[in-house]
Amino acid sequence: MSAQTYKKKLIEVALPLEEINAACTREKSIRHGHPSTLHLWWARRPLAAARAVIWSSLVDDPSAHPEEFPTPEEQAVERERLFDILRELVVWENSNNQRVLDAAKAEIKKSVGDEPLSLLDPFAGGGAIPLEAQRLGLKAYAQDLNPVAVTINKAMIEIPPKFAGNAPVNPKDRAKTAVSCWEGNTGLAADVAYYGNWMRDEAFRRIGHLYPKVQVPEEQGGGEATVIAWIWARTVKCPNPACGHETILVRSFDLSKKKGKEWHVEPIVENGEIRFEVKPGKAEREGTVNRRGATCVHCGSPIGFDHVRVESRDGKMGDVLMAIVAEGKKGRVYVSPSEEQISAARVKKPQDYPDGKLAHYPGHLNTNVYGLDEFHKLFSNRQLTAMTTFSDLVQEAQRAAYEDALASGLPDDGVGLADGGTGALAYGQAVGVYLAFSVDKLADYNSSICSWINTLGAIRNVFGRQAIPMTWDYAEANPFSGKCGSYESMAGWVKQVLNELPQGLTGSARQFDAQSDSGLRGLAISTDPPYYDNIGYADLSDFFYVWLRRSLRNTYPKLFSYMLVPKAEELVATPYRFDGSKQRAKEFFEDGMFHTFRQVYEYARPDVPVTIYYAFKQSETDRVDDKDKTASSGWETMLSAISRSGFAITGTWPVRSERGVRLISKETNALASSIVLVCRKRPENAPMCTRRELVSALRRELRPALEKLQQSNIAPVDLAQSAIGPGMGVYSRYAKVLEADGSEMGVRAALQIINEEIDAFFNDQSDDLDRESRFCAELFKQAGFSTIKYGEAEVLANAKNVSIQRCEDLHLLDADKGEVRLLKRDEVTLCADITARPAWALTQVLAHELDASGIVGAAQLIARNAVTADMAECARALAYSLFVVSDKKGWTQDAYAYNALVTSWADIVREAAEQRRNPIVQESFDL
Repeated sequence: MSAQTYKKKLIEVALPLEEINAACTREKSIRHGHPSTLHLWWARRPLAAARAVIWSSLVDDPSAHPEEFPTPEEQAVERERLFDILRELVVWENSNNQRVLDAAKAEIKKSVGDEPLSLLDPFAGGGAIPLEAQRLGLKAYAQDLNPVAVTINKAMIEIPPKFAGNAPVNPKDRAKTAVSCWEGNTGLAADVAYYGNWMRDEAFRRIGHLYPKVQVPEEQGGGEATVIAWIWARTVKCPNPACGHETILVRSFDLSKKKGKEWHVEPIVENGEIRFEVKPGKAEREGTVNRRGATCVHCGSPIGFDHVRVESRDGKMGDVLMAIVAEGKKGRVYVSPSEEQISAARVKKPQDYPDGKLAHYPGHLNTNVYGLDEFHKLFSNRQLTAMTTFSDLVQEAQRAAYEDALASGLPDDGVGLADGGTGALAYGQAVGVYLAFSVDKLADYNSSICSWINTLGAIRNVFGRQAIPMTWDYAEANPFSGKCGSYESMAGWVKQVLNELPQGLTGSARQFDAQSDSGLRGLAISTDPPYYDNIGYADLSDFFYVWLRRSLRNTYPKLFSYMLVPKAEELVATPYRFDGSKQRAKEFFEDGMFHTFRQVYEYARPDVPVTIYYAFKQSETDRVDDKDKTASSGWETMLSAISRSGFAITGTWPVRSERGVRLISKETNALASSIVLVCRKRPENAPMCTRRELVSALRRELRPALEKLQQSNIAPVDLAQSAIGPGMGVYSRYAKVLEADGSEMGVRAALQIINEEIDAFFNDQSDDLDRESRFCAELFKQAGFSTIKYGEAEVLANAKNVSIQRCEDLHLLDADKGEVRLLKRDEVTLCADITARPAWALTQVLAHELDASGIVGAAQLIARNAVTADMAECARALAYSLFVVSDKKGWTQDAYAYNALVTSWADIVREAAEQRRNPIVQESFDL
């Protein structure tokens, strides 16, 4: 088999990466109607990325057709035409634009022919890849071991096409059928809304008395108001023997930090009792709990978390109502607790509720150590009552939808959804699936893990990040408020998504182990496999599974046959499942991934490259030959599995996949991109090479690849990960790479060599700087912004042929009392002489200005100081190098500053150019 037998695809040659990444970044801020809001799933890939990757892996690159495009110039013109199609295709507003989709499908047919094309994602997860395959006209196969993920995929690619174009069956909308046109999923969406409203009204009839309105003080408008949230504080007994009172665990007493609308709750301590008064203005006292522990509100004694854990595990942790948030006549109101409101919440636990223990997943399920180790313990009694009520109503709504479907004329074939039915029974069950999703979404906002966001006036859901954290003061939503956290709001999200899902061939979503043979062959493959030990999907998704199972076990009896989500077979390297052994966890993951990609090798059609998303930051350093060498078990196991399975990497692309404001990345250097690896089946006659030959090939090929990545303005935090692709592309093209002793080189050793070449690339870039900047860069590498002895600094200066006095005159450093230190970013100034501006100074002032004044401020600095393109490019290249140093040294704030400068670079340059063109702005600079 020869790799040259098959035509090169666009993704193996070039992509309009800037536009794809811009669409991905913007999409992360899209909420209404976005499939990600149908049901929560972790680490979803942007739809724009999935759409672009699938399309460009199917469409031929112009160079594959020399008979049509014989010259590089003609190929470039044709490639640009394809780019234009792709640029339109990734725009969110064009997701269901028939003209755009038809143009994209036409190019696919031109490249692969008219035969029906199918795509498989063996790790379907949240379903972005199968959904976009369906949107592009492919038959989508979604497989996942996790039943929650399978249900999400069924709701997106399997159920909607079955009932596309159907009129609603509910009596209210059925009466309008004669004058209405129900296209796409609008009929099904109308039924989901109708029966969802029925569930809300019926639930209120049963338990509405548990959620009374609140009396509003006259100074806030008076009258009654619907409660949005109740703010509770957990309590434990003070361990001080001289005190022993119940004390509160409160993170913050501020209820609203909005400017001009500040409100707080004041704890009043009297005779060992605590009451609360809500008052305007900011809180004058700090909360009683922080990262170090708690403080007793009565006696001021410190309370360690060990005591809190013991109290909680012994069932002695209580809670007390601190404040009430409601929607008054004049907007949001904050009200002190009343006996009526406290009594309404004090209900007995319902007799029937989902049972099951939370997994012991250190760092991700943090409630266990506080005794909240079973799912029902994550909810107050009133919340459990509401959740069980809504969950039980799903099956009643299914029955009502089934009966109305019969009345509307759908056949009574008795075949349910699980068996491929399309009649009345299946339709009623389909409505129930989406109603069950709205209950799951309700659980995410109606748990005692939810907290109050006092800067926004909103409830933070359980999964603000990929974990269930412990919370102290918590927010209890009103499921009947019609606002944040209400059932009406959750059902509304589901309906909006259903209205926007694409039409296409009926997809197939099923529960299946990726390591086993599904029997499929001749497929395109695109997948987003688990990231080593980053996310324990099975452990986290149990939170939703227990509610889905309660609602849908009669709809999908096989899928929900287990009490909890299967875990033993899940491909994730979590040591706790192997008695704490990291090595056994690594071996399990590597072996599982190898068997998975052997199956992928069997499934894949040879004329279409396999595309694999991966986002795992290297974080491990080995000591080899007295040198620190960087690698990563996460990357090692994944790349080893790919290579051993018979694949060679033929392309690599960094695709922006995360929002910068997400909790896990804010003020950190978490990866912003997924690396898409493009793989082909390696020729059976692939050659072997030696270590020396591998290093020579890397030095030839890695530098242009890194330069290309820099030109695409990839974030420095992602650069090292992105460079693994082209580096492993060199390694994986060989059948074997032999060490000097004749043994076979492993992936870890190859990664270490690749990282050495990356470091050499950045060192070479520093050599292109002016000598003052080279000296400052070396000084930074040794001491950061800390002091260094004058003699040591002078040795460095002499080596770089620069004087310390000259650097001090240029306002780059401070030399005093036998010590030298680099000036910090906010201390550096630009020299008035344009010809005497080291790149170091420009990089520091730009990074500071970006942090202080944003993109506009940094652009103004460039515009008013006549910064040339060459000067700017040197500053940008230096920022890359400084990020690498800061990241390796663990200097988080410095790394963050330089990473932000590079990722904002394109916007800064565009804004600076605009300011230079604006005569009014230019005149102000001249003045």
